[in-house]
Amino acid sequence: MMIKVCISGFLLLFSLIATAQNQISVSIQTENGKTLAGANAQLGQNPNNRKQSSDQGLVVFENVPNGKSLLKVSLVGYQKLEKTLNIDGNQSLTVQLIPATIEMDEVLVQSTRAKNNSATTFKNLSNEEIRRNNLGQDIPYLLDQTPSVVIGSDAGAGVGYTNMKIRGSDNARINVTLNGITLNDGESMGSFFINLPDFLSSTENMQIQRGVGTSTNGAGSFGASINIQSTTLEENPYAELNNSFGSYNTWKNTLKVGTGLLDNKFAFNARLSRIVSDGYIDRASSDLKSFYVDGGYYSDKHVLKAIVFSGKEKTYQAWYGTPEPRLTNDEAGMREYAAVEGYTNQETENLLNAGRTYNKYLYDNQTDNYTQTHHQLHYSNFINEKINFNVALHYTRGAGYYEEFREDDKLSEYGLANVIFGSDTVKTTDLVRRRWLDNHFYGTTYSVNYNPSENLKFTVGGAYNEYKGDHYGEIIWAEYASTSFLTDKYYLNHAKKTDFNSFIKADYKLNNLLLFADLQFRHINYSVVGDDNKVKGLDFDRTFNFFNPKVGFTYLIDEKSNVYASYAYANKEPVRNDFVDLEGNNPKPEKMQDIEIGYRIRNEKVNIGANLYGMFYKDQLIPTGALNDVGSTLRMNIPNSYRAGFELDAAYAISAKFLWKATAGISQNKIKDFVEDFGGTLIEHGDTDIALSPSTILSNEFSYKPVPVLEFALASKYVSRQYLDNTSSKERSIDAFFVNNLRAIYSFSVLGIKNADLNLSINNLFNEKYETSGYTWGYMDGNDRKSFNFYYPQATTNFLLGLNIRF
Repeated sequence: MMIKVCISGFLLLFSLIATAQNQISVSIQTENGKTLAGANAQLGQNPNNRKQSSDQGLVVFENVPNGKSLLKVSLVGYQKLEKTLNIDGNQSLTVQLIPATIEMDEVLVQSTRAKNNSATTFKNLSNEEIRRNNLGQDIPYLLDQTPSVVIGSDAGAGVGYTNMKIRGSDNARINVTLNGITLNDGESMGSFFINLPDFLSSTENMQIQRGVGTSTNGAGSFGASINIQSTTLEENPYAELNNSFGSYNTWKNTLKVGTGLLDNKFAFNARLSRIVSDGYIDRASSDLKSFYVDGGYYSDKHVLKAIVFSGKEKTYQAWYGTPEPRLTNDEAGMREYAAVEGYTNQETENLLNAGRTYNKYLYDNQTDNYTQTHHQLHYSNFINEKINFNVALHYTRGAGYYEEFREDDKLSEYGLANVIFGSDTVKTTDLVRRRWLDNHFYGTTYSVNYNPSENLKFTVGGAYNEYKGDHYGEIIWAEYASTSFLTDKYYLNHAKKTDFNSFIKADYKLNNLLLFADLQFRHINYSVVGDDNKVKGLDFDRTFNFFNPKVGFTYLIDEKSNVYASYAYANKEPVRNDFVDLEGNNPKPEKMQDIEIGYRIRNEKVNIGANLYGMFYKDQLIPTGALNDVGSTLRMNIPNSYRAGFELDAAYAISAKFLWKATAGISQNKIKDFVEDFGGTLIEHGDTDIALSPSTILSNEFSYKPVPVLEFALASKYVSRQYLDNTSSKERSIDAFFVNNLRAIYSFSVLGIKNADLNLSINNLFNEKYETSGYTWGYMDGNDRKSFNFYYPQATTNFLLGLNIRF
């Protein structure tokens, strides 16, 4: 039924006739009359009506309606220009940009970003797009309408621990940088956005590169890379109050202030945020706090900028998921599972009575507690129009634990002696333990951009980073144990990882052909000494040397369209859990070849990017379908596998009031000749689908602006079947789902308020019962295979209502 509704919507929108008729030509120059290529120009409030100036510095907007319209022009190294145009017929005008280093915040990310017309598959998200969708949900939820993305949340509603996959690759394969500095954890390689609550409120823009992407700092990208730029300089002082409220007692409160440019040299910004939610899943509450502060010195040629931001989270654990019989109301299946797991009467009653929002954990303080504080110091020098460079120092301090109740654990597992009561010997006890992670991450990054001519550009960059982390556990309460043992470390493990990388990039233009080469070298040393919770004497010292080359070209068909192709070879080291969980504790590094072929066209009405890709792996570490004892994915090396597909990212301005956006990701994600080791039994399956890698991901968004200050948007998302393990068994899979969200935003000014946005989001509009991820485990019962599937249910219909006020 919903598909029919969407098709009818398509036909209706295509039948509408655009009313704009005028053509506006803008020539962008310097003060001395030199044309500026690559400048960004936007006419009107629609962010999709943004263009880049041609080699002749020209931008042409067509089908522009009569009336007043705001022209915005920007380029790195120049002051932003805003000019209101009174449109009543065709116009041609010239604008001049004034050199200024106040735009040099963008140099912080320039070296690690794909440029326009580059032979890389990427998408940019502007500050406007971020602002309109920021109601307190985590960063992955902002990316839901981008190609090949699947998002989810442990708590079910986007607050707390969230997850994201791009082209089937999880967050351990997605490289994330903040102002060019890596965010990925040194050992797990994951990016835990829960440690950056409300960072979207301090985000200026983002770029998502799919595939290997350009060379960047941190762990190698095997699915995508995300580059985030924090707040840039605003010339005028401001203050903002951003508040939202929604289902499950969800609140977001944000205060932002900025001084603007003081004495034409100094500027400061600050933010204080709080996000709380009870969660959709039982007891899956989140209490998140954060702050952000930056201060900068800006002169004619230099920028010195210090940034400190911190997040503190307390989250009730919900990673265990919901057993399949609980979702299907299969009482016999629930009782069978409870018996296999040895559930107590209380745990069994919880399972039988909880419903769809079941959470296994009942202990009041079964929580994850972590604080992470980032310090960054950036120096940028805009030497001249040909050379600029950036160098940065960074230090991140993280510490925290998760607390859990354990029933009837062996005293010997904690190095404790048995307890003697007269003639009775007690060998087990109920206890409460905390497992700690205490780490430091620091280093330096640099980049130099040299443009000897308009046709030749070089970037040289690199980084040296060092991670030190302690893993240890302590008992804070035990029913049977001498109190002298409390708070003693029952295991202690020291880890150290150094990561050095250096890269050089070159872009050369030959008539309509743009050539690029990107060469990166990475050297990693990873050593661990001491006892893990599961493995005693987990001692190893591994060194990896990787050479990651990339080459490609773009052919400019005309000023509005181009085709591109690229080839990249990438390597990636195993993560800590691979050493802990894999038999023999000796995982292999992964290797991958990535081929990208694409076509782009952008004009006044259409913005389309279409691409084919093939990612071919050697020794890919893929999920087995099961989790370890802290909810992390178990993985194994597979000799040969691949991910290949087609992606579409399109927008069509049907009229001045209607905009249609759509994305598609159609793929095959295959293991060649998969042999499963199931409880010691080897089972040959032939070619199978890689776990948790859907073959079809579609999104669609209609937006309608009846008047300039009011917008409605209907966003839809379809994700096909996902398999929980690598056997392509429908019995162990996640059903396809189709979810719709409705958004409305009203912008106004009143009583001295510069701008106010009233924003309503109704999520899962049609109350779809769906799950986005899951896992499975099982055993052989004679000749019968027993499997237990677990899923992460997402919230039914819910809402968020926000009011953002800017002074």
